[in-house]
Amino acid sequence: MSLVNIFDVAGSGMNAQTVRLNTTASNLANAQTASSSIDQVYRNRQPVFAQMQQQAMDQGSWGQEDGFGWEDEASGRGVQVLGIVESDSPLERRFEPDHPQADEEGYVFYPNVNPVEEMTNMISASRSFQMNVEVMNNAKQMVQRVLTLGQ
Repeated sequence: MSLVNIFDVAGSGMNAQTVRLNTTASNLANAQTASSSIDQVYRNRQPVFAQMQQQAMDQGSWGQEDGFGWEDEASGRGVQVLGIVESDSPLERRFEPDHPQADEEGYVFYPNVNPVEEMTNMISASRSFQMNVEVMNNAKQMVQRVLTLGQ
C-alpha cells in the first residue's frame, strides 16, 4: 500500500462513520415516537459495511505491487456502505388507553430503539471518525517530510 492510498482508506472510513452517526442520530430522534399501527412505527436502522477491494478504488491495479514492494491482492483498501437495513426485532407495545394514538384495544406501538445501545454506537462512531482524522494527519506529515528530504 502506498502512502497516498492511506488517504483513500481513511477517507472511506470517515464516510462510513458519518453514515453510522447519521443513522444513530435518526434512531435516537425517533426513539419515543408513538404509533397506533404496527406498520407505521419507526424501526431501528443500522448501516451495513463491506470491505472495499483495491480494484474498486483505482480501477486496474489489481495484483500490482504496493508501495513497499510486495503484492497485496487480497487486502481491503477501505470500507463501503452497502446500505441501511431495518431491524426485525420486536416492537414495544404499551398499554396506554388515554394516549391519542392508542388503537381500539388501548395499545400504542413504540420503536425497537435501545437508547443506551445507540449512544454506545454514537461514541464508537465518533471515536472511529477521530482515529481516521489522525491517520490522515499523520500521513500528511509523513508526505511533507518525504518532500523535504531532497532539500
